[in-house]
Amino acid sequence: MTSDELAPLDLAFWNIESAEHPMHLAALGVFTANSPTAGAHAADLLAARAAGVSALRMRIRDVWRPDVRLPLTFGGATREPVADFEPFDHVRLHAPTRDFHAVAGRLLERPLERDRPPWEAHVLPGEDGTSFAVLFKFHHALADGLRALTLAAAVMDPMDMPAPRPRPAEPPRSLLGEVRKLPALLRGTLSDLGRAVDIGTSVARTTLDATLGARGTTALTAEPSGTRRTVGVVLDLDDVHRIRKTVGGTVNDVLIAVVAGALRRWLDERGDGSEGVAPRALIPVSKRRPRTAHPQGNRLSGYLMKLPVDDPDPLGRLRTVRTAMDRNKDAGPNRGAGAVALLADHVPPLGHRLGGPLVSQAARLWFDILVTSVPLPSLGLRLGGCPLAEVYPLAPLAHGQSVAVAISTYRGSVHYGLVADAEAVPDLEVLGKAVTGELEELLAACES
Repeated sequence: MTSDELAPLDLAFWNIESAEHPMHLAALGVFTANSPTAGAHAADLLAARAAGVSALRMRIRDVWRPDVRLPLTFGGATREPVADFEPFDHVRLHAPTRDFHAVAGRLLERPLERDRPPWEAHVLPGEDGTSFAVLFKFHHALADGLRALTLAAAVMDPMDMPAPRPRPAEPPRSLLGEVRKLPALLRGTLSDLGRAVDIGTSVARTTLDATLGARGTTALTAEPSGTRRTVGVVLDLDDVHRIRKTVGGTVNDVLIAVVAGALRRWLDERGDGSEGVAPRALIPVSKRRPRTAHPQGNRLSGYLMKLPVDDPDPLGRLRTVRTAMDRNKDAGPNRGAGAVALLADHVPPLGHRLGGPLVSQAARLWFDILVTSVPLPSLGLRLGGCPLAEVYPLAPLAHGQSVAVAISTYRGSVHYGLVADAEAVPDLEVLGKAVTGELEELLAACES
């Protein structure tokens, strides 16, 4: 194993983390147990297999060195192998529980240890002995959603999955060689600056467009308490397809519209009211290409859209979402406020180090809620022979935001993973029930 430099977006995620806002993404998988000791056996398997996955042996280390493109710029980070890697420090077996999500919420509150490989797996046996859960946590600097899926699959029971194409090894750098390249590098820097200005203009324009005429809601913003609560919701994918075939658009359009309708129901039920509310949702978009993408690091952009929470018509909400998503796709992931992630590629390492806290504070200026989708393989996953029955993706909370929504489809079901600041949103279960109620209302509207 060799060390490699963190990509700019990875470095940004590494530096915006705080104690109240840990930057790890997670997934809670629920398995059907084939014996009362299935959970303990799963923990042993995960530890044994993790030792053989090179990416799970990598820690992130801050480095300080000059960058010849900008001679006064220092700072960055690298991934490097850990010689004394101890997998049982990362895989932990917990006491039996009857509520997987309650335990998962408490575990999400804890930042990953930054001097060790930044991931953990927590095995939670069920009290009834018929199931167990595994909570995977991966720092966002280590992996995006697709990369995290690949890492988690690597410690599951063997299955046929396409392996990512390895990146060609880079020759060692010499200072003399870099100096000779300085004119070309300066031209590249100017070109990068031009692209950054173009992206920045698009970000600013679309952020302004998304803000004008829209009212957010204080229910989605809060001073950080550092506490977490999670809720999982399962929907029938066939129901989603019935709505899509009736109204048109994509499965993702329907799933986002369900979020908008659920927020409306939740706000009205808690007495906040939904009239005039159109929160800005950030919809991440993966730029990773299977088998050809860089095997590590984040490859993300995104779309920004106003969720039509204030529209009383469920089909009207779906049409609004479909129109907005079509417009975003026509513009492409390099345009709009969601493309702010691409600006990370044009910021020198020291800028990420010094500007990380400011960027984290500014998240609420760009969007009010995160709504992300993480694809899963259609083949069934197993651990120790126990089938994976449910899987809930769990996204990190940005500073000042109280709710994040992550969605996965797996073997005929849609799984919504809701994460909230536990003090700001003590009624997250109500929002979970609203997700189910919104799908039922959409189905009824399509059948009428």
